[in-house]
Amino acid sequence: MSESIAYALGALLLYGVADFVYKRGAAAGALPHQFLMVQTWFFSSLALLYGKATGTLAFNAGALWGAAAGVLVVVGYYNFAWSLKHGSVSTNATIFRLSFAVTVALAVLLLGEPLTVPKVVGLALALVAVWLLLAGPAAGNAAANREGRASLLRVLVATVAVGVASFTYKLGLRGGAAPIALVVAQGAVAVTLSTAFAAYVDRGIRPSRAVWSHAPVAAVLLVFAFTFLAKGLKEGEASVVVPIAQMGFVATALLGFIFLREPFTARKGAGLVAALAALTGLARG
Repeated sequence: MSESIAYALGALLLYGVADFVYKRGAAAGALPHQFLMVQTWFFSSLALLYGKATGTLAFNAGALWGAAAGVLVVVGYYNFAWSLKHGSVSTNATIFRLSFAVTVALAVLLLGEPLTVPKVVGLALALVAVWLLLAGPAAGNAAANREGRASLLRVLVATVAVGVASFTYKLGLRGGAAPIALVVAQGAVAVTLSTAFAAYVDRGIRPSRAVWSHAPVAAVLLVFAFTFLAKGLKEGEASVVVPIAQMGFVATALLGFIFLREPFTARKGAGLVAALAALTGLARG
């Protein structure tokens, strides 16, 4: 197994658990803007400490792509957190992590990365897995259906934003940025935007107990997830590393089935099998 694939698999697990923490926070009543604000407080601090401790924190022009990623990540994760208020984590996290399709399209079209047979098979199986895991919408009253549509719209916005953010990481690395420099630059922009937005909405800084209970945990998971993603992208192709990393929906779905008792069907089981097959194809891509 190559080092870039190992980092991508590490990111997969961390992203998956972080998405589950997002759902637990939403279920506990954490407001999305407050959750994101506190998460970025810890995220930016931990990223900076990691860079200093490892002696790898060095900035150049390429690190500015990390700042661009910071804007996109705020948009993406805020909308993802909002979507979880009225959507199941096994469904919304699956859609959210479909962001790899956006990254792959940009990498192939703009960077000229090749589409090999294993890569195409892996991507096709990943899309099949997503379709199977989404299953069919449950019938509900008009209000529930409206909430479901709003949740879907929010998670689609989040998906596109995070897909573009992952692509900017590859651009920054091609520009000579150190992986942790991208993460720190992202954190600096994200903490500024999210704190200003939360202060505007709440007319002050007043995170709830539910936010304090969950956001720091998500921050620890995400700072290492983004760092692993950046390290994987340093040597690997975006069209391979990002799809593997973003398939964290497999871990999230399993956690949702086990701990939140979200319904497990034969169709969803087939989706998880397809996702594992997709990982095999992408790892060989």
